[in-house]
Amino acid sequence: MHLTYSARLPDLAREVLIPGGLVTPHGTCTAVPTPEMTEVVETTTDQRAYRMIPGSAEFSVKFQVTPSVGKYADAIFTPHPSRFTRFAEDLLDEITEVVGDLTGTERAIAVACHVASRFTYGHPDTRFNDGFDVIPALGCGLTEGSCVDINTYFIAALRAAGIEAGYITGFFFPQEKGGTCEDGHCWVVTRIDGATAEWDIAHHLKLGTHDIRPDLNPKPGRRFACFHSMGLNFPDLGICEMKALIEPTAVADGRVSNFAAPNIRVVETAPA
Repeated sequence: MHLTYSARLPDLAREVLIPGGLVTPHGTCTAVPTPEMTEVVETTTDQRAYRMIPGSAEFSVKFQVTPSVGKYADAIFTPHPSRFTRFAEDLLDEITEVVGDLTGTERAIAVACHVASRFTYGHPDTRFNDGFDVIPALGCGLTEGSCVDINTYFIAALRAAGIEAGYITGFFFPQEKGGTCEDGHCWVVTRIDGATAEWDIAHHLKLGTHDIRPDLNPKPGRRFACFHSMGLNFPDLGICEMKALIEPTAVADGRVSNFAAPNIRVVETAPA
């Protein structure tokens, strides 16, 4: 099985930054190098990525999916200080009150349900943490946010509660779309007493519930992890403190932008 990601370069962009891939307990998804691709390193986490200089405006990337599994890397759970990961004192106070004396998975569930109670799913023009050097407490009321926004807050809240957590990026293919999706996705993995679990608050909200529980796919479908962490640096491309590398990204003079209407597909391999 493999994934294909095809798109058209926007005006001014001449390069594409491609996540290198990730090994997880559920399988491995890795970018397949081509002569147009050069390996680069994300210097905060030491992850491999690729810099592509396409020969034309239209380009395509292939990700190979294999059943090879492994533990989540320790680097996933290592906080790297940036404006996307530092939590404010008022968020620490808020979460401390939420979790009380709870421990283990129940502590994480309390944090997840609290975060879910603060968000409605959507894609706002202005994100809740724009202009901040830390992740602020949202306080009362509801805030519109995408999976990126929700998980930014969730990661900060989990770490404020003393829970090991990591930010995973890749692709989710909804069951009802038959092997296609419109863009990348992100989710959270926790490590509690050595055991890991995946969380997707955004998908719970899409399903109409705020009762959050750990589950790889609360919404039916298939997901493939390709990268991890926030506040990324790619000095070879002049990129500093990039929020996250969720999917192949256009690069122009150190500035990144998403592709408009990429074609993303799962391609099943026929039996030999």
